[in-house]
Amino acid sequence: MITTAADDGPWLDEQAGRLVRPYTVSNGRTRPTADLDLLTHVTTTALPAAGHPGPEHARALRLARTTVTVAELAARLRLPVAVAKVVVSDLVEAGLVHVEEPSCLRAPADPAVLRQVRDELRRRL
Repeated sequence: MITTAADDGPWLDEQAGRLVRPYTVSNGRTRPTADLDLLTHVTTTALPAAGHPGPEHARALRLARTTVTVAELAARLRLPVAVAKVVVSDLVEAGLVHVEEPSCLRAPADPAVLRQVRDELRRRL
């Protein structure tokens, strides 16, 4: 019996699982072309999609209308993170999404704070 939920379309079967294998979604690619982290923020741009994106690409575009992380996209697309990163990379190359690393990863840690954390950990251990 094929599931026809609005989010999944005919891509999932209740007994067999996913009908389209992840390597098919990424055309066999295992590495994204963009440097993406699990916490990378993904947001759609104002550019219209040229051509017909694949179902996962189209769903990723719908999900990224509001800022979403790569990890959340992978979960909502029900794809392994590596495959989701390839999908996002494709969208970045097409200019359809903008990616940005979260601010917590941009700023270098304050050395004084790191020393305090180290000292407190040593004291407790």
